[in-house]
This record gives sequence, C-alpha cells and structure tokens, in this order.
Amino acid sequence: MKVLTANRLTDGIAVWYADGGWADTVDNADIAHDKAAEDRLEAIGAAAYASNEVVDVNLIDVSVVDGVVEPVRLREKIRAAGPTIRNDLGKQAVRAA
Repeated sequence: MKVLTANRLTDGIAVWYADGGWADTVDNADIAHDKAAEDRLEAIGAAAYASNEVVDVNLIDVSVVDGVVEPVRLREKIRAAGPTIRNDLGKQAVRAA
C-alpha cells in the first residue's frame, strides 16, 4: 500500500493527498492498493508539482493498523508526526489535543 506525500510549496509543511486535495495529516490519505492506483497518484503529484503547489513529491509505503494509516519508514513517520525532540510541537501535538 502506498500514499502520495509532498511538501506544500507555500510553507514547506509535509502534506498527503486525500479526497482531491492536500491534507496536513496522513490519516485520510488516498491509499493505492495496486499499480493502477499508484500510477494515478503519481500523475496527480506530477500535475501538482508542475503547477507549483508542492515539491518533493513521493509515493511512500504505509500500513493500516486498527484503521490507522501508518508510514512504514522512520523518515516518513517523523514527517507525519513532527519534531522528535518535543512532543508538544508539530502534528503530534495537534492529535493529542
């Protein structure tokens, strides 16, 4: 399973493609379950990059655990949560609130 991620060009925040737009969290990202869906997401990412919406566009591996989308690689887990030194900052702080 894969999802499309990037960094929003206006502020550099990590975003994920969900429901026709870019979401600040991975929670509701559109999940590609096959090659055709991956190709569709890649085309969406390429178009968003070309229109200067996002940069660093990538498909990343995810798993779904108890209905929660979780990035597989450590780098992507950090991008999804926020700073590793302060749990009260970033997206991880918003989820706890």
